[in-house]
Amino acid sequence: MTSETDRPAPAGRVDPDGEPRLADDGRPSPRPDGEPGLASDGAERPARVVRRDARRSRELIVAAARELFAQRGLGVGFNEVAHHAGVGVGTVYRRFADKESLVREALAAPLAEIVAVAEEASQAERAWDGLVMLLDRGADLLAANLGLRDVALAPERRVEVLSDGVDALAAVGERLQERALAEGDLRAGVTGEDVLLLLWMVSEVAENSSDVRPDAYRRYLRIVLDGIRSGPGRGDLGDPVTPEQALEIGRRWGARG
Repeated sequence: MTSETDRPAPAGRVDPDGEPRLADDGRPSPRPDGEPGLASDGAERPARVVRRDARRSRELIVAAARELFAQRGLGVGFNEVAHHAGVGVGTVYRRFADKESLVREALAAPLAEIVAVAEEASQAERAWDGLVMLLDRGADLLAANLGLRDVALAPERRVEVLSDGVDALAAVGERLQERALAEGDLRAGVTGEDVLLLLWMVSEVAENSSDVRPDAYRRYLRIVLDGIRSGPGRGDLGDPVTPEQALEIGRRWGARG
């Protein structure tokens, strides 16, 4: 997930937070005084101060990444995260070995939130009510966090360590759909792939209307929910999209970010 903008800064310079930047081989280059553990005046920095500074810079990086991923999706690079956090890009590389480890830490909490919604929805007495809860509140979370959308809906953007949460989310949705169909509330012929692509559509409305009408996506979510509910006069939906086709469509959609 590393982009051209994620390459380390040139060696031999010091980051704005006082730490050495990385050399071209990815290792920290020495401070001007030659010792990464020394202050600029040559005095040794206490280990507890170094640890505290490292912890603080990591917190700044994660907070910046979480905010940028939410606003712009996973296309954000290390340089942009470093700038937003107020640290040097070398510091980001020292705290996180690669883009996936940063995505994991920045999006673990938002993903856990949507998984918790799914677990609550799975307890609904009527499956349709649970499905509506999952799509309704899930759409809110995806609209508010484009990075979460990328992880949840775009297969090539999934980070391995977040896969368990994404898989759990998909499993709950599948069980709710099966139950809602058996209970007669879900329109015949609606598949999991349909729901995946409908969520893409609603989240696209949310992204592109955020500066014009932030809540516009909720109107279209209501239309979507009405469209997949069973009722009189429902026509045939035609051939369903295959899982492979849905994954490819999601891949192309996600690659635009």
